[in-house]
Amino acid sequence: MASPKSSENVVVTVNVHAAKDLLCSGYRYLDVRTGEEFNKSHIENALNVPYMFITPQAGKVVNPEFIDQVTAVCSKDDQIVVGCNSGGRSLRACVELLNAGFKHVKNMGGGYSEWVDNGFAEGDKPAAELKTSCKFRP
Repeated sequence: MASPKSSENVVVTVNVHAAKDLLCSGYRYLDVRTGEEFNKSHIENALNVPYMFITPQAGKVVNPEFIDQVTAVCSKDDQIVVGCNSGGRSLRACVELLNAGFKHVKNMGGGYSEWVDNGFAEGDKPAAELKTSCKFRP
């Protein structure tokens, strides 16, 4: 697994309020949760490229195509806020993106759960229906 800090790049983590402001100013939102989590609920206009999968054979595994899949939908010059359910996967994804040459990447601390808790989710479903329990925590 990637460490949260590389020798050249340090991940900038912003809270959900700052992330919302960035999205309103033109940043793109990259949701690195699984497709199942994303389909339950997500930030409007989000792109979904899972950073990790849960497999019956190997358990939690990093998506080996992650950088290629992100490169297919984003330019390395795009301004991107990266989020997951609670901030762990997105932090690791940011490290990989920065190391791959993406220049304007920020991690959304607290993830989609924090986004929902702050009342930013679209629609009128209760928060408990929008959030998923994080399968990626021990």
